[in-house]
Amino acid sequence: MKKFNIRKVLDGLTAVSSPSPSPQLGAKENELIPETLQSEHFQICKTVRHGFPYQPSSMAFDPVQKILAIGTQSGALRLFGRPGVECYCQHESGAAVIQLQFLINEGALVSALADDSIHLWNLRQKRPAVLHSLKFNKERITFCHLPFQSKWLYIGSERGNIHIVNVESFTLSGYTIMWNKAIELSSKAHPGPVVHISDNPMDEGKLIIGFESGIVVLWDLKSKRADYRYTYDEAIHSVAWHHEGKQFICSHSDGTLTIWNIKSPAKPAQTITPHGKQPKDGKKPEPCKPILKVEYKTTRAGDPFMIFSGGLSYDTVGRRPCLTVMHGKSTAVLEMDYPIVDFLTLCETPYPNDFQEPYAVVVLLEKDLVVIDLAQNGYPIFENPYPMMIHESPVTCCEYLADCPVDLIPALYSVGSRQKRQGYSKKEWPISGGNWGLGTQSYPEIIITGHADGSVKFWDASAIMLQVLYKLKTAKVFEKARCKEEKPNTEIVDEDPFAIQLMSWCPESRMLCVAGVSAHVIIYRFSKQEITTEVVQLLEVRLQYELNDLESPEGGGDQTPAPPTPSTSPSPQTAAPQTHTSTSSNSSDGIRDNIPCLKVRSSPLKQSPGYQVELVVQLVWVSGEPPQQISSLAINSSYGLVVFGNSNGLAVVDYLQKTVLLNLGTVELYGSNDPYQRQLRSPRKSRQPSGGLCDINEGSATSEDRCKSPTSVFMSNHQQFFNGGGRGAKMSRKLSLPTELKPDLDNRDNSFSRSRSSSVTSIDKEAREAVTSFYFCETYNRKTDGGLTPSLWVGTSLGTVLAISLNMPPAGEQRLLQPVIVSPCGTLVRLKGSILRMAFLDSTGSLLPSAFEPWYEPNAPANGEERDKVRKRRPVSVSPSTSQELNENQYAVLCSEKQAKVISLPSQTCVFKHNITETSFVLRADVVQINTGICVACFCANGHIMTLSLPGLRPLLDVNYLPLTDMRIARTFCFTNLGQALYLISPTEIQRITYSQEVCENLQEMLGELFTPVETPEAPNRGFFKGLFGGGAQSLDREELFGESGAGKAPRSLAQHIPGPGGIEGMKGAASGIVGDLARARIALDERGQKLSEVEERTAAMMASADTFSKHAHEMMLKCKDKKWYQF
Repeated sequence: MKKFNIRKVLDGLTAVSSPSPSPQLGAKENELIPETLQSEHFQICKTVRHGFPYQPSSMAFDPVQKILAIGTQSGALRLFGRPGVECYCQHESGAAVIQLQFLINEGALVSALADDSIHLWNLRQKRPAVLHSLKFNKERITFCHLPFQSKWLYIGSERGNIHIVNVESFTLSGYTIMWNKAIELSSKAHPGPVVHISDNPMDEGKLIIGFESGIVVLWDLKSKRADYRYTYDEAIHSVAWHHEGKQFICSHSDGTLTIWNIKSPAKPAQTITPHGKQPKDGKKPEPCKPILKVEYKTTRAGDPFMIFSGGLSYDTVGRRPCLTVMHGKSTAVLEMDYPIVDFLTLCETPYPNDFQEPYAVVVLLEKDLVVIDLAQNGYPIFENPYPMMIHESPVTCCEYLADCPVDLIPALYSVGSRQKRQGYSKKEWPISGGNWGLGTQSYPEIIITGHADGSVKFWDASAIMLQVLYKLKTAKVFEKARCKEEKPNTEIVDEDPFAIQLMSWCPESRMLCVAGVSAHVIIYRFSKQEITTEVVQLLEVRLQYELNDLESPEGGGDQTPAPPTPSTSPSPQTAAPQTHTSTSSNSSDGIRDNIPCLKVRSSPLKQSPGYQVELVVQLVWVSGEPPQQISSLAINSSYGLVVFGNSNGLAVVDYLQKTVLLNLGTVELYGSNDPYQRQLRSPRKSRQPSGGLCDINEGSATSEDRCKSPTSVFMSNHQQFFNGGGRGAKMSRKLSLPTELKPDLDNRDNSFSRSRSSSVTSIDKEAREAVTSFYFCETYNRKTDGGLTPSLWVGTSLGTVLAISLNMPPAGEQRLLQPVIVSPCGTLVRLKGSILRMAFLDSTGSLLPSAFEPWYEPNAPANGEERDKVRKRRPVSVSPSTSQELNENQYAVLCSEKQAKVISLPSQTCVFKHNITETSFVLRADVVQINTGICVACFCANGHIMTLSLPGLRPLLDVNYLPLTDMRIARTFCFTNLGQALYLISPTEIQRITYSQEVCENLQEMLGELFTPVETPEAPNRGFFKGLFGGGAQSLDREELFGESGAGKAPRSLAQHIPGPGGIEGMKGAASGIVGDLARARIALDERGQKLSEVEERTAAMMASADTFSKHAHEMMLKCKDKKWYQF
């Protein structure tokens, strides 16, 4: 009879959603082990986003606040100040950001989107929010311009019209410049969209309008008519003014630049084709690629700068995108690694009517941000301090460790600082606005990313910042093919054969183990000294499934398992490095056997300080069958062991003695007690074995219709991570999804996850049981055990947990001489779905850390005795008094794709059980420490984030956070201690989140401030005679011209005003309670005081100016007093 599941009716209200197998024992355990965590301790909140903005589309810079804004094609906004000050915002519509305009030194930003809406962002709060929005209904926005210190925003449209918006109220002015009035009879055709608007630097009443067709109009705002019209027969891409307002420059689609005098509209004063070949007969130069943008910047001391993107000759095929800097007679062509999206010249003054004095150029590329120093010879670039090169090679896996050992970050930084490139500009990074947060979070955090090119990067993630510490290149261990013809035909991937798939790290001992996509495992030791390794130590492992893989399934389902052939030799295998010639056999019929996928380098390997290769382990081809990809990995520094598994079985390697201790097919782990009927079945007869994978879609009758957890079928995206430390045991990570969920957006990003089985059928795959997780521990393997023994627990894709006993030799010299004896102990427990996570609690419910070895310098000249003193295992603490009372010493926490169980040891009784999900499956599960307690944190394929208490498995949090839209999210999502988690939100960006209520409340203090009160620079001095006789900058009363009294109201149907959520809404969830209110009040008072002081200073300056003027006037009067009119 089917049990009634009350959880579907009262979701989250029951302590345990399904009956415990031992209710009396469960109640007793719960009374004796109090749980401190409650649901109010949990809250989901995004904290910060790191990395390069994915698919950037626009850029703006505030020259006074020194803040950079970047908009993206998905409607995201990224704001950058000084290193460590960055902010992420998102437009609700998700439309592409086509243009950004700062209200300079006002703490506000205007964004224009591809859905024809404009938005005003308030940057005077730590989490910027939209104050106003305006959605155009009948016009398509193509260009925006906001003059410095003006509240009137010019908006050009696709139809060629210009509308004017008051940025304070976000209302349209009745003043409109219609395209037909602008061009009148100068052209018979429509001039095309508006591509440029800007006012004359010396006369705010004159507006230059550039149309795409090649027409430029100088518009008089007061008289509402065109003063001049300039026509060129090539399309215009951009326009820029000379600061004196007498000349402007246009860039065109044929690679030319035209310079015009404003009072000579007949023809350009000068036409330049910077990259065109000049014919000798005086004809026009050959057309070049379009110049997409040009900027014209002047200097007091020398020649002006003309900076532009594009314009290269068409015969430069294959040449990289370029930025050209023309200064006087010199022309510098700066090649970029990626296409240029936009660029901005940074100048000393925000005033357009003064000498600009450019000092740097910010170049926004499709996948990078480059800042060029214009003041130094050779135009060196600044070293980018932001963590923008996460995607230097696509990220294939990711891990996160909070509260790691305090000496770890300095150690990684000291070896990583030697890897820095030379030749950068000596000046400070010019984007230096904002202030850091004042958060109290002080624990060290590390993020590790594995990449497609085989590199591993370590990042300092403390205090919601991110800085690269150290980069390890694992591909150095292997020989590289110089060309495609040289590529060995044993490779099982088309590209990225060195891609990192799994990482296992012991932070206390600093031992690192990585598994690559070519079925290889590399073990690294950390050293501060440089060494040269003459021969890289290599082990080759023949991991073979015990069923007859090569027999065709058409022969019926009656194959019997081959006799087990475990290679469990107690005596050490040869530690000598093996060569490919001695082990491989490639017969004349082409069957590959005993050949690894990659060739380890034979020449000496120079290893810099940092991570140095200890041992390489490679799986080999077996009878023409390629090795299956590694699906699980773990390292333990106390035991000196590494274990890895795949869909064939597992191998245990002693990396101290360089031997394979165990090489078993999965079935051989069970011994004679195998609960499953293992045979190759036809699809029609395929049924789920009991206790195996469970259905996701209820009510489906046939196996073809079932949406099974795909672990046993698609094992290519398994990832695991083992934390040998004492801060919450992260043990193993498994990732697997149906192929229909895999994105086709970035094939390179997912190239490593393709199926690589040449002859193994999907039927055979379904029959296989893969190893999905490991955990090293000191525990009870049998019910009769009287004491703790070193053990390795193994989880499989069919939900089985098995144990392997480890008989360790004495520490010291004996450890290197005597063999480690490993012996399987059989099945312990079974769960629904693939095993993801295992952890152990002591009798008081505290988390038991794995044993580890403290780090020591492996290349130190110290004698063996001193080293042996350091190398001691950390004992596992068990309280004897409590153990005697309960007669139970430990609890094993087991989490699968479907459910979680807590098992009492050594009795192996299930004391708590919880069905996590019925209709989905868990992608990532971690046992983590938060506040004073521990819990299981889960991320499901349906986007839910859940936490369960320990040991009672009570649901504490269940939030539908993130719908799984991309395989990348599943592959990189990970939880860590203290309420932190992260995932890759895009191929270039890491999103960090918290599930801790305490961190959410303190987040406002931790975030940096974008806006800081800064005095606006003084306007350029016009000089007395210019002020007296004219010739200086002409001001314009825009309020009188564009206001309602002067221009009337705009038609309501033209645009719709949408009030934004404003400042307080933007802070919701980030600053709640009295702390946030006080902070906001303090900021408001600071700003008010700053404004009052500014008013006082301006008043004093005006009085001083008036005094000076009266003195000059009096002196002039005295000089001219006795002169006749003809003497002037």
